[in-house]
Amino acid sequence: MAILILVFVTAFAVVLYSTPALIKVAVLKRLIDLPTEDRKVHKRAVPTIGGIIIYAATLFSFSLWYNIDDLHEYDQIYESVKEFKILVATSLVLFFVGVKDDIIGTSPVKKLFANILVGLILILMGDIRITGLHGVFGVEDIPQWASIFLSLFTYIVVVNAMNLIDGIDGLAAGVGFIAASVFGVWFIFANEYTMASLSFSLSGALLGFLIFNFSPAKIFMGDSGSLIIGMFVCVLSIKLIEYPTTRLDDFWVHISKPILVIAALAYPLTDTLRIFIIRAAKGQSPFAADRNHLHHRLLDCGYSHVKTVIIIYIFSMLTVAVSLLSYFLNPSLSLLAVLTSSGIFILFVHFSYQSVKNKKINKE
Repeated sequence: MAILILVFVTAFAVVLYSTPALIKVAVLKRLIDLPTEDRKVHKRAVPTIGGIIIYAATLFSFSLWYNIDDLHEYDQIYESVKEFKILVATSLVLFFVGVKDDIIGTSPVKKLFANILVGLILILMGDIRITGLHGVFGVEDIPQWASIFLSLFTYIVVVNAMNLIDGIDGLAAGVGFIAASVFGVWFIFANEYTMASLSFSLSGALLGFLIFNFSPAKIFMGDSGSLIIGMFVCVLSIKLIEYPTTRLDDFWVHISKPILVIAALAYPLTDTLRIFIIRAAKGQSPFAADRNHLHHRLLDCGYSHVKTVIIIYIFSMLTVAVSLLSYFLNPSLSLLAVLTSSGIFILFVHFSYQSVKNKKINKE
């Protein structure tokens, strides 16, 4: 347990002490995001390469405290080292794609190709994949071809969902922090300290980054941050879902693992599904940038950046709490409860936005 505190504190400290220097370098080299488009909500130039320090702190802390001394069987040591190598290799690919996008731009097609490549490496070489639905819709195991397809689809959705919600100060970092912390606590109870270390490396880095990214933001994470967060969160999600129930205590055996993961990622998944449906209905590309996200709607209701992200943080934590009802309900009903929570949140945002819009029309 003590080593997990060290993991968290190390990542937090690296970000806390390194970010001011990164901000200075970004300003000097003009690596900044200018508010040149209507959809952008910031009104001044802001450095946009914060993902560099998030990735560096997460990888440094995880690598520094990575410990296989507690593994005594050859198979366990082999699998642990194999996963570590795959994580480093794939995260490097995605990191450089994100850095390139932050500095000179990258087309959505090229980013999608990189996501598919990284996803296939994780699935086929790392064997990090979803092998079944674990009781959701009454389904347990699925064929291997379906497992590969579902895992790749999940990876692409989660990574792009985290990328898409990086639209206002402190949102992606805060939601990522909540998800990583939830996963870390779960892995502690599961006695899976390698994945717990990765979880708390990420959450420590994100908490440190939030100090500079919370409104008014001094730095943005950019794609180099959101893509990396999405990848690590997706890997943690799949490892959690696939963790053997035989190693869990009586309470956690009855908590649906897929439902807990969906709940922890409720906001990015809800917002992404909603925005893709809206764009498809308008005949637009699903990757076209706009101001139709739920967080934009909350801003349009008159909420500040701070109030908007706090509302979303509360929604994320309440949804995780709702997922714990799976102790009493079957997985399908638990999923319905989580989806209902998301639906209520969408309706809250929709009616709040319409109310403000109607008031403006009446004044005119």
